[in-house]
This record gives sequence, C-alpha cells and structure tokens, in this order.
Amino acid sequence: MQWMIYGAYGYTGELIAKEAISHQQQPILAGRNSAKVTELANSLGLEARSFALESVGQVAKQLKDIDLVVHCAGPFELTAEVMMKACIASKTHYLDITGELEVFELAARFNQQALEAGIVLCPGVGFDVIPTDCVAAQLKQQMPDATHLRLGFDSRSRMSRGTAKTSVRRIGEGGAVRINGKITNVPLAYKAEKIDFGGGEKLAMTIPWGDVSTAYYSTGIGNIEVFIPAHPKLVSRMRRMNWFRWLFRTEMMKNWLMKKIDSQPAGPKDEEREKYYTWVWGEAKNDQGDVITLRKQVLNGYTLTAQGAVTMAMHVLANPPAGGFYTPSKLYGADLVEKFSYSA
Repeated sequence: MQWMIYGAYGYTGELIAKEAISHQQQPILAGRNSAKVTELANSLGLEARSFALESVGQVAKQLKDIDLVVHCAGPFELTAEVMMKACIASKTHYLDITGELEVFELAARFNQQALEAGIVLCPGVGFDVIPTDCVAAQLKQQMPDATHLRLGFDSRSRMSRGTAKTSVRRIGEGGAVRINGKITNVPLAYKAEKIDFGGGEKLAMTIPWGDVSTAYYSTGIGNIEVFIPAHPKLVSRMRRMNWFRWLFRTEMMKNWLMKKIDSQPAGPKDEEREKYYTWVWGEAKNDQGDVITLRKQVLNGYTLTAQGAVTMAMHVLANPPAGGFYTPSKLYGADLVEKFSYSA
C-alpha cells in the first residue's frame, strides 16, 4: 500500500513525514516546489514527487499508484477541490488537516461520488478537528436528546504560517455558527462570554471553526457554536472590524497579509510544542435545560496533528471502510481523542 503526503515541505507536512517514519512508514513526499520536496525527501530517505494542483486530470495521473493522500497544502479553500476530485478519479483515499468549514461542506457534497469510487473523504485529521469532533461525539453519546452544542479549546501555542494564512483569509467572511441545522454567517466575535476550558475561567469568543460543519455530521445536533479564549481588547478589535471587513475580501488585502505572514517563523519550535498542551471543552444541552460538560487535556495542536494524520492514514489503509464522506469520529470512533491525551 502506497500513500503520499502532499505539501510535505510545509511546517506541518514535515512534522507528519517525520511522525510517519517513526512508525516505520515510507510515504511518498510531494508538493509543488521540486527543490524543496526533493531536499526534504533526501534528508528522510523517502521518495519525492513534484506536481502542482492545477488540473484534476494531471493530478489524478500522479495518484494512479497511490492508495491514500494526506493533503497538507493550504489554504485548503484554494487546493482541496482539485485534490478531492483527483482522488475520486484515481480511487485514492483523501485525508487532510484543514479546519476550514467550507472544505468539510465541500467533502460532504462529494459524498455520493466518493461512495461510488469506494474511497474515504475525511478532512480534518489533525488538531482541526479530531479532539473537538470526538468530544462532540462523546457528548452526544451521553446526552442523546441534546439540541445545543458548544465546543472550544484553549491553546497557548503560536500559529504556524499556514494556519495564520488560513485564518486571515476567512476574516472577510465574518463568523459562523449553526442554527437549527443551517450554517449561518454572523459577525466576527458574535458572542463573548467567560468559559472554563479546563485551566480556569477566561473570556472567550465565537470563531468559524470547522466543527460548525463536522459536529453536525457527527452528532446530528442542529445548534453549534465554537469558542476560543480572547483578551477583551481582541474581542473589541474584532467587533470593530465588522464595519470594514469587506476590505479583507479583496485579493489585494489578502496578498498583503500573506506577505506579512511569510516573514514570521514557520511555526512553534519542538520545545514549545512539548511545553504547551491544549485544553478541549464541550457542553451539550437539551430542551429540558439539562447540561453536561466534558474537558480533556490533549497534546499541542501541531504534535496532535502529526500523530493524528499518521494514525488515521494507517487506520484507513489497514481497515478500509465503505467509501464516502467521514468525520474523524465517524471514521475511527469517538475514543480517538484518548490517543492524544497529554500527561506532564
């Protein structure tokens, strides 16, 4: 069985490649930049391929001998559709590490095509969204009649360049929550309240996280919000940005922000990832007003992403399910999050 990491020379792609080697795996490393992917592959003793995501047909040819792809080249709003279509054409399982809710909805729309091709489409096999998706599924198991779901996480780690680029590209669209089963666009920092994610009570605000999409498919709960801690000044700044967020939808502004992000470090260093774990929180409520809460302490998001992507790739290759769109908890089980518990 052959599998590929596309976008392997990015910060998270390289972490996944090194994690794969630690499990005696030998994925093919691929990406657009031939020099970068070849340099990384040579350093790790792996095979390299270079190709761009411009034509579905051309990408499908590159995947004809590949059983599974872990797609790591974001922003995924620009790259996921071509790769998904190519995977369907070449009958190659598709995993990625996105947190972009539009990509999850895209994969859901391709469910029938993936089913007919006999392949898995499972975005979000990293920190985005394994732990929160599993918490959502566990809450549903404990409260089958839940009608409202709130999720969130508290991470002190710095963003990688890729995550930062994805975040700023979304600003112009505002926030998102799910109301009565429908994804609904809302203002930035739509809600702000104090939440104890596990490390003490903090002010938190809503964000358009991937779980607004995935938690619905995992649980069937129709009202979903996702929160992260935010300083009061950040909440105020985000709310002021609602007045001119149209500006962030222009390609000129997006490109300017991309260039600023490129000047930042690639991502947190190894010691930082080891030091800063993450709290994951979830709360379910039913129509009677009953509330249950779950809190879990998990690995740093980037470490979890590396381990999660390899775990899911090995799982699919060893236990290929029926084709179609999956969330992580649907593909592996709600106990998947326990594999990534943090212990000091």
